[in-house]
Amino acid sequence: MGKLTTTPNVRGADDVYAMLIDAHEGKTKAESDAFNARLILTLINHIGDAEVIAEALAVAEG
Repeated sequence: MGKLTTTPNVRGADDVYAMLIDAHEGKTKAESDAFNARLILTLINHIGDAEVIAEALAVAEG
């Protein structure tokens, strides 16, 4: 169905990165890991396309 976008596509990328870092502030490693898992599942749900998600998983594997 869809195709994974692998070129830069985030407006205000530095601000988005700062939001991600700030979201981890004050969390333990376990809390950060749980937060990351919830964030990943939320974004997977938003994408909603198994083929795109499979592409993203392959890219993340390297």
